[in-house]
Amino acid sequence: MCTHCTRRQILGVGAVSGIALATGHLAAKSEASNATPAAASKVRICVVIAGNPGERSWCPSEAEITAARMRLEKAEKNLGNVEFVIGQANNTEQTAQLLTAAGPDAPVLVISADIFGPKSVMPEIFKQRRPAALFHLPVVGGHDWCLVKPWREEGNRITLFNTTDYNELERAAALLRVVPLLRRSRVLVSPPFKGTPESYAPDMVKERLGVEIVQIADGRYDRIMEKIDAADVEAEAKVWLDEAKSIVEPAREDVVKAARASLTLNQLIAENRADGLCVGTCMSWLNRGFPCLGFSRLNDRGIPAACDGDMDCLLTMLIFQHALNRAGFLGNAAGVDASKNAFHLSHCSAPLRMEGPESPRAPYLLRRHAEVRGGAVTEVHYRIGQKVTFTKLVHLDTLLMFTGKIIEVPKVPKGKERGCRTEIVAEVNDAEKLLANWGGGALGASAKDYYASLHRVAYYGDQTRAIRHVAHLIGLKVVEEV
Repeated sequence: MCTHCTRRQILGVGAVSGIALATGHLAAKSEASNATPAAASKVRICVVIAGNPGERSWCPSEAEITAARMRLEKAEKNLGNVEFVIGQANNTEQTAQLLTAAGPDAPVLVISADIFGPKSVMPEIFKQRRPAALFHLPVVGGHDWCLVKPWREEGNRITLFNTTDYNELERAAALLRVVPLLRRSRVLVSPPFKGTPESYAPDMVKERLGVEIVQIADGRYDRIMEKIDAADVEAEAKVWLDEAKSIVEPAREDVVKAARASLTLNQLIAENRADGLCVGTCMSWLNRGFPCLGFSRLNDRGIPAACDGDMDCLLTMLIFQHALNRAGFLGNAAGVDASKNAFHLSHCSAPLRMEGPESPRAPYLLRRHAEVRGGAVTEVHYRIGQKVTFTKLVHLDTLLMFTGKIIEVPKVPKGKERGCRTEIVAEVNDAEKLLANWGGGALGASAKDYYASLHRVAYYGDQTRAIRHVAHLIGLKVVEEV
């Protein structure tokens, strides 16, 4: 955490943040940005039925393709923010017509309907550099599934769902929407930044992921905070106080100040129509109210919010919010316990709803901040026995990942400060290997950067398949740390 920020660093023109300002165009306005995007609309996905179904050998039947179409109708309703443009194609010309009908930003879901159906449509999809997923029914779906790996090695962004489970069509659509959603995304930031340098170079982020980075105008946080309605603040504080299992150290005034900070962040997000937030100056805001509760609340609402200026983690959280509709717990790698084969992750801005905005809330205590010894933050008690996946995007080109199972959620006794408040201890496959392979060799020179190396984002569930699919669709490498 930036406990010694100078004024130059806080304003974003210090040595660290200067990299971003020098290598890109980080928008900063005196007041709220006017460059707001249009209201969100559904993502179009082009569905290509590749080939002619029938009763022939190595060919799905009409009934099987009809079942796929019906499952897509259900997926469209379940996902809510996708719209399918469906058609059949046997050659390049027919494929091009379908892609045109779907629009220039539409990714492609190809359903194999003939022995060599995908091979006949993929050249046009690859020519237009569209991310694609191939849904292939084993045995009856033909032979083209075995071409996916060589197609990918040629630089094409394609992933494979080789399965008899029609529910995987919805999974494929959910992951395909990530690319166009990233292109529509804008994140609000306050330097100084941390992480690998590419993640806070606005032009590189825009080119690689399509995400726009917008800087919080100098002084805007203070001006909004001054105008937050006192009744709204009291109502927000009451929710935090009423829903807590226990209030350990904070005084009521600490919670009220934190609630005001939370509503200030809400207003910043709303007026900029932002899809995410990354703040590197949070420690300088503490005397006016700890923003940690606000970060928790934003993540619960499906708006990724990262502290410590960590743009690697913010972009990770944005990608997987679009993919999974789930919040991630950004934490410090608090250590690896080789004797227990366990990994510790901890922080003070943990989400409460780890399985989506409508999911049950995890129980929490209200605590003072462990390092600063003041304010109000949460100590969230996550689910013992829960499988979790740890991941992070680095250098805009690699996703790190490993999995574990929560075996302990330490409850910190009053007066015994031991680092950040929310902590999970997860059993991993091989703690010694994790120690030896931390970063997987993907960090390069950034391995010496404390924050680039330190943080990981935890997600409920085994998300390794989703991570691999997303990597194939965006064009990223995947490195398993253990």
